[in-house]
Amino acid sequence: MDITAHLTAQKNKLLELEIKLQSDDVLKNPVELTKINREYQAVREVVDSGEYWLKLTNTLNELQTSWRQETDMDMKAMTEVEINETRAKLLQTEHLLKELIEPADPLDARNTIVEIRAGTGGDESALFAAELFRMYARYAERQRWHTQVVSESRNDLGGYKEIIFEITGQRVYSHLKYESGVHRVQRVPETEKNGRVHTSTVTVAVLPEAEEIDMDIPIEDIKIEATTSSGHGGQSVNTTYSAIRLVHIPTGMIVICQDERSQKQNKEKAMTVLRSRLLAHRAAEQRQARDSARRAQIGSGERSEKIRTYNFPQDRLTYHRAGENWHNLPEIMDGRLDDIVSVVKQKLEEK
Repeated sequence: MDITAHLTAQKNKLLELEIKLQSDDVLKNPVELTKINREYQAVREVVDSGEYWLKLTNTLNELQTSWRQETDMDMKAMTEVEINETRAKLLQTEHLLKELIEPADPLDARNTIVEIRAGTGGDESALFAAELFRMYARYAERQRWHTQVVSESRNDLGGYKEIIFEITGQRVYSHLKYESGVHRVQRVPETEKNGRVHTSTVTVAVLPEAEEIDMDIPIEDIKIEATTSSGHGGQSVNTTYSAIRLVHIPTGMIVICQDERSQKQNKEKAMTVLRSRLLAHRAAEQRQARDSARRAQIGSGERSEKIRTYNFPQDRLTYHRAGENWHNLPEIMDGRLDDIVSVVKQKLEEK
């Protein structure tokens, strides 16, 4: 791959997209504006990464020249350390550029809808669902992404029976797509009096966010109901009919959104979740038909599959699909997932 030539082409494309974004015709067309703005952000990331690659390349050349000319052995050793560090950054940037230019998954640049639901384990499962939500929210915060709750259902202890939230930012789906599946936790629950270790499960679904340009859903396929919002334990927290319940008649999918203030906002969020679920369903069908062998090797990412075990007594996280272990669960649960996301992504996409 000729990075320099590709970078020049991408800079020219960026200028073309900037002109389009200022066009009155585009500004008056929300669907077209969304499409072009998404393309602009993707090209902008390629250009930024390419310029960083050029900077690292020049730095490496300068360091290598300095190393060859240096006569002081201590300075030569220090320069060699800098060379190795710069070369590692350069290789990492090249890997990112290749991923950006030739993405394995065209949905990688999307925002995501994340759905977390308590599984087996009763209250302990719901409490752990709340901890997983905090873990992903903290990770998103560290990545400078934005997290917004779409809907939630709590139990009396403050755990989540279900929580659906949206994460927006740069290449969110690329980072989080392998989080889908069953997350198993082994620990002594706070409610356990005899100190016994319990095993509970929580399901996580990560869906690439879909928009109207992706999924055209006929209005006759949707049943829309307005209801009052509910709080902890099911009590009403809003006497107006602002909450929205959507039913997709052909598939039976149900989406409820109640966290926004107006019925219109809740309807828009519910439609976003529904489109994302349908897009994920369609993509899974296409992926299965296109590459059943690969699906058999690494799994489909469906919620029926166990992907992680959080073993608190042994302070160990096991990612079953990648065959990897990590320690320091308190740090992991605080959203420090960079190493895990990077290793899992690399291993699974090499298969």
